[in-house]
Amino acid sequence: MSEKEHKVSRRQFLSYCLMGVGGFMAAAAVTPMARFALDPALEAGGESDYVSVASVDDLTEEPKRFDFKVTVEDAWYESEQSRTAWIYREGNEIIALSPVCTHLGCTVNWDANEDHPNQFYCPCHHGRFEKSGKNIANTPPTRPLDVYDMEVRDGTVYLGRTIQR
Repeated sequence: MSEKEHKVSRRQFLSYCLMGVGGFMAAAAVTPMARFALDPALEAGGESDYVSVASVDDLTEEPKRFDFKVTVEDAWYESEQSRTAWIYREGNEIIALSPVCTHLGCTVNWDANEDHPNQFYCPCHHGRFEKSGKNIANTPPTRPLDVYDMEVRDGTVYLGRTIQR
């Protein structure tokens, strides 16, 4: 074969260049979307997701506030964040509720309003919840308080992520 038989026309050269650039741009656009979709499924889970919060012996039938810290990783940056849970016993069951009001995210407190004793009360918009975390009708919240994913090991309560109800 001679050199003349291997020549590429200008049209072919431009077609190859445009296909290469187009392929590169498509890969650059699709990669972040694929990572966004697949990262949660590939994320490692396990016992490290749970944080020791309280001793089972410290719990009563009255909700108690427990503050704890979790380590949050954002790309290469790692930080500690403060969290709170309302934890109590209901017979043999242990319930751990998030203090975040499901109306607009304010913090609820137990038995904080004289007019509504033995309820979780949100001072921002007068939202109220029963002891179980169920929202009370005709108040701003439209769903119950979130609960924490929870484990009890060796007499200690470990909390994980919040679960929307």
